[in-house]
Amino acid sequence: METIISQMLAMYPSHSANDEKNALTEVIQEITLCGLSRAGFFRYAAFYGGTALRIFYGLDRFSEDLDFSLVAPDADFDLKKYFSVLESELHSVGLNFKIEEKVKTARSNIKSAFLKGNTKEHILSFYKDDRSAEKINPSEMIRIKFEVDIDPPSYATFENKYRLLPSPYQVKLYDAPSLFAGKLHAVLCRAWKNRVKGRDLYDYVFYLSRKTPVNMPHLKARLVDSGFVDEGSDLTREALITMLCNRFAAIDYQQAKQDVQPFVKDKTKLDIWSAEFFTEITKDILVRE
Repeated sequence: METIISQMLAMYPSHSANDEKNALTEVIQEITLCGLSRAGFFRYAAFYGGTALRIFYGLDRFSEDLDFSLVAPDADFDLKKYFSVLESELHSVGLNFKIEEKVKTARSNIKSAFLKGNTKEHILSFYKDDRSAEKINPSEMIRIKFEVDIDPPSYATFENKYRLLPSPYQVKLYDAPSLFAGKLHAVLCRAWKNRVKGRDLYDYVFYLSRKTPVNMPHLKARLVDSGFVDEGSDLTREALITMLCNRFAAIDYQQAKQDVQPFVKDKTKLDIWSAEFFTEITKDILVRE
């Protein structure tokens, strides 16, 4: 069964140890999706976020986590019931990974878990002639976080997508306008503190370049949940543009570039970033009421 992983890894050109680790991580992400699909997970949940955008829409940046949302709220949703099936799926293709639930001390609508496997062990397994593996710390781990929002905001819309490797499977996915709404919520509301998340800005440019409209009812539901706007407020296209431009005026773009650089190959795409650039491109944003 290792030939399946080799076949998938062959799709990723690797020029460094970092490229190999990223490629292996992305392959593990797809095997995880296949395992969840086999377990019936996507009858109740949908895939969204940066990794969804990379796998199904061609986003050209590495994304670390797997983000999911239930289709309908369920306070009793049990993420752990999928662990054994998922571990079996990973082990069946030669991946020695374990799954651990993240236990939270505070009440949260997010259920979290981590997939963990030894980096050096797996690099040596699938890149057998790679001498750079000798430099990897024996205790280094590949860690993939996956999270499920068990009380999702309303008005998301979905579509089904299909993949052929490691075996044909189906994923329920937020459609592109709903994905864009989630990203705009992150751009407006994420508490960046001292580290601006340039990955949000990179994805924002990607959506605009594809002329993706925003699912406005879903965006408003997310903003209301976060306390960013009131339920009775009128979220118009003009109001959204104003909020975005105010946010872009306050960003440290040097920090934003530093955040996203490790995740993209063509770093020259970031040279143009500035408040003026983001303000100008935002004028062309499209919405879906």
